[in-house]
Amino acid sequence: MTNKMISRVEGNVLILERVFQAPRELVFQAFSEAEHLKQWWGPRGWALTVCDIDFRPGGVWHYCMKCEDKALGDFYGMESWGKGVYREIVAGEKIDYTDYFSDAEGNENPEMPATEITISFEDHDGGTKLVNRAVYASAEGLKTVLDMGMEQGITETWDRLEEHLAAQQ
Repeated sequence: MTNKMISRVEGNVLILERVFQAPRELVFQAFSEAEHLKQWWGPRGWALTVCDIDFRPGGVWHYCMKCEDKALGDFYGMESWGKGVYREIVAGEKIDYTDYFSDAEGNENPEMPATEITISFEDHDGGTKLVNRAVYASAEGLKTVLDMGMEQGITETWDRLEEHLAAQQ
């Protein structure tokens, strides 16, 4: 892997950047179409077993990641539900949404921090630079998800995205 993720924390904001060797339109599709998301979303050993996506401003993406790798011990069989509510979409350039921890019915979990996420897609040396800016209500909220191992999870997820994009070209 030549393009490792760059991450930095600025107060209550987590900024993640990575360059993918794929055209911007393809990287954007990977984030906006269920057929793509099912192939790569989630850390290694986890599968996207539910992926209901209504990709438009005001639309909802409701999903479930399930751990299917026995080697992951206590996580095996665990389900993690999430829900994204899209605010703004600029085709090929930007996806702006609020990300929530949820249950199978799509009810938001008030115990867990919601995140305002903006993903930008930029042309970069024949590939695409992805910038994921996640704003939390507080620095404590950000610390909560970092302590849960979110950074490793995102690194593995983006590694899987890189593999998926390579297989699509």
